[in-house]
Amino acid sequence: MRSLVFDFKLLSFIILSLIFLAANSILCRMALITSNIDAYTFTFIRVFSGALTLLFLYFIKYKKFEVKLKTNWLSSLMLFLYAICFSYSYLNMQAGIGTLILFAIVQLSMIIIALFYKEKLTLNKLLGIFIAFSGLAYLLYPKEDFSLSFEHTLLMVFSGIAWGIYTVLGKKSKDAFFNTSDNFIKASFFAILFFIFFIDFIKVDSFTFLLAFISGALTSAIGYLLWYEVLPKMQIITASILQLLVPILAIVLSIIFLDEKLSLTLVIATFVILFGILITLKKGK
Repeated sequence: MRSLVFDFKLLSFIILSLIFLAANSILCRMALITSNIDAYTFTFIRVFSGALTLLFLYFIKYKKFEVKLKTNWLSSLMLFLYAICFSYSYLNMQAGIGTLILFAIVQLSMIIIALFYKEKLTLNKLLGIFIAFSGLAYLLYPKEDFSLSFEHTLLMVFSGIAWGIYTVLGKKSKDAFFNTSDNFIKASFFAILFFIFFIDFIKVDSFTFLLAFISGALTSAIGYLLWYEVLPKMQIITASILQLLVPILAIVLSIIFLDEKLSLTLVIATFVILFGILITLKKGK
């Protein structure tokens, strides 16, 4: 009975964290398409509000908090790089497509790192990975009726690499609450340092501020806290594969909330990637 409760809790955390990861793409794109907020300001509000939320919750729970200056700086830098590249890529990219590219790159990054850590790569996982990336290659291949900005796609690739590293580093976390809070606080330092480069472009209104705040305080802060909670309980490769479910959720949400069109290219790529995931998750030698 105890095992069943534990598995249900773990599954609930995984599902909720994946939904929040998908929601971040929707909130970011929803804010940026209004042209009433710049990408840097969205990132700053997102990271800073996430830090404040986690700091508040941590203090409520433990009545204390201290920042460990000698640790977590790489995690925090990766968190900031992921967030800033993520925002700027969505200046010219649909939410569903962007999320699909992001988490395909996340998976590739994490698989490479997993091989470095000598995790076992089964035949099913190899086949599933090949199929999933065939779907991504089909999506990115230039077509007359479907094109992507090279610059914004490259930014999303950088964002995916940063998130992949951030995720792998999270496997070492022994205190998800503290580590996530610490990461967001230090990521805020990086956001402040970059302020001087973007000061002439800053703009925001009440609606876009609210979207950025929700993205930071809820879908990022709480979502990443849950993600760091479940990461130590699974293999790096398993974590990378599960995250490929995020684009499917993001595509559905983007159609509902952003009225994005579901092109044939996107449908085919999505199903091929999903099929690759299913094969990879199948147990085998």
